[in-house]
Amino acid sequence: MSHFEIITPDLPESVADATVVTWHKKVGEAVKRDEILVEIETDKVVLEVPAINDGILEQIVEAEGAIVVSKQLLGKLASMPMAGGMTQETVNSAELTPAERYNASLTLEKPHHDNVSPGVRRLIAEHDLNPEQIQGTGVGGRITREDVEKVLATETKANVSAPETQSESYTETSFLKGHREEKRVPMTRLRKRIAERLLEAKNSTAMLTTFNEVDMSTVMKLRETYGEKFEKQHDARLGFMSFYVKAVVEALKRYPEINASIDGDDIIYHNYFDISIAISTPRGLVTPVLRNCDKLSMADIEKQIKTLAQKGREGKLTVEDLTGGNFTITNGGVFGSLMSTPIINPPQSAILGMHAIKERPIALSGEVVIRPMMYLALSYDHRIIDGRESVGFLVTIKELLEDPTRLLLEI
Repeated sequence: MSHFEIITPDLPESVADATVVTWHKKVGEAVKRDEILVEIETDKVVLEVPAINDGILEQIVEAEGAIVVSKQLLGKLASMPMAGGMTQETVNSAELTPAERYNASLTLEKPHHDNVSPGVRRLIAEHDLNPEQIQGTGVGGRITREDVEKVLATETKANVSAPETQSESYTETSFLKGHREEKRVPMTRLRKRIAERLLEAKNSTAMLTTFNEVDMSTVMKLRETYGEKFEKQHDARLGFMSFYVKAVVEALKRYPEINASIDGDDIIYHNYFDISIAISTPRGLVTPVLRNCDKLSMADIEKQIKTLAQKGREGKLTVEDLTGGNFTITNGGVFGSLMSTPIINPPQSAILGMHAIKERPIALSGEVVIRPMMYLALSYDHRIIDGRESVGFLVTIKELLEDPTRLLLEI
């Protein structure tokens, strides 16, 4: 029997160690090549460690919660054992794990089940079923996945009523006794890092927030008029974010201090426009970066945001996706936020908060009219950005969004 080591992958240079988050397999379970065995979390991303061969998980060296470094041994994988000499009674024995029963069944199934697919064999083994008692409906009496699921559904249905009665009784008892529960779970490394950076921003910057509002009627009309054609032509939805990004890039060109950062006693002015986009994921808030936004079309921006958002939800963001960025846009409006004071993302000097678009009465040419309005909030480091620049920046954003033609003409 061959043995293979499960090793921590190389961690990025800026990451010293990582935490073992989840083992997707238990000791004794079968594993397919390239199947994800374990996830480890750094303070930036979650890394997946796949199996390098088919086999059985023989040993877990570093359990969930352990701190590991690059190239550290996480566990061991053994090649699939041969099931020769076993009987069907041995295969069905409770002493064997589902994986062991599955491996043994590969050689013990009767001839008319020889063409059962590996996936169906595994399903039979995992649920401790006897293939001889399953009526196959496939070609030549072949057992299909639907046949196995039908048997499982029948068994589940037979056991439904009793658990429901117990559940109702438990709920009633808990209510009468005033039962209260607490659950303690450790913070993820990502959540810890978010907390550290937020405190760092609050404690190490002279942060101030200024506000303005923008009439979104023109942008909304453009989306309504050209949205369908835009999506057909570019295979991307015309959202609000592409307008926001374009407006921010133009405003940053006019106010370079807001695109700068402090490094010790120096100010670093960036002549490129890498914009961080705040994205909410199941593991916490992350800020992947859109690079060279001044060179991207609106379609490019929408496609890249969609890709980054999907990678964030699936935990697939890389260190490169999250590294850099000179300015951040956060859109709390997608959650219904009417107004907020966003916190700077260090070492950046400013962050722009977009909010929910709500119809409100405003004064226009001496008359009260109803318009879709949105509040803008710019939080900035007052050590490098003065009030004139911050207010001028927001006014520029307002003007560009209220008259998007300016974006094309760059005026």
